[in-house]
Order: sequence, then structure tokens, then C-alpha cells
Amino acid sequence: MTRSRLRILVLSLIVMGLIIAGLYGIRTFLAFKDVRGQRPAPDSLLEEQPRETDVELIRDWMTIPYIARMYHVPASVLYKSLDISPDGNQEKSIQQLNDEYYPQEQGWIEATIKISILEYQAQNEPDEDAGPPVP
Repeated sequence: MTRSRLRILVLSLIVMGLIIAGLYGIRTFLAFKDVRGQRPAPDSLLEEQPRETDVELIRDWMTIPYIARMYHVPASVLYKSLDISPDGNQEKSIQQLNDEYYPQEQGWIEATIKISILEYQAQNEPDEDAGPPVP
């Protein structure tokens, strides 16, 4: 290989490498712009949230796992009271579950969940004198 051909080959490989690095750099920059506005969760979100007690705040867009976390009630208790299997139903809202399992009785699942939460909270009333839970 002659010297001029070797120079052309080396320069073309360098230019191709710079083009590839530039393309990936642009893609990385654009992805960073999308993520930049999102911040990590503050420490207050990582700590245990206080237990919600007002069941009237439950809405039909909520899922059973979300409600269970919010009211500190095991999701299995809610599924059992509804006589519904949790398999495949964790991502469905209570409106979707009502339409699927009890279409003839609108709002039945929401009402049943509210009753179940109140019964569970009455049976498992936290002791006010005990202080905060020990981790």
C-alpha cells in the first residue's frame, strides 16, 4: 500500500469515527434534555406516608394496589372482599374492574372497597400511645 493510500484510509477512518461519535453524542444530548426536568424523589416520598383514613377520597380511576398503599390495607384483603383474583387485575382501575366483573351494579366495587377499608382499620386501630413504628 502506498503512502498516499494509507493516509486516505487513516483519514477516512478518523472521519467516520468522528461522525459516529457525533451522532451518538447528539442522541445522548437529546435524551438528556428529556430527562433533565425530572428530579429524583425527595426524601419525604421515600419515608412512610401517614395513613389515610377518609375513604371518601377514593376515586374510580385508582387501582387496588394504590388504594392498599394509601390506606395501609393489604391488597389481598381488598381482593378477597371483592371476590376477585389479583392475577392480571393489579393495573386495572376500580372502574374497569367494576365494568368487567359487576357491570349491572355501577359503583359496587368502590363501595365495597370503602366498607372493607373501614372494617380493616377498625380491627387494626394503631395504638396512639405506642409512638412511631420501629423499622
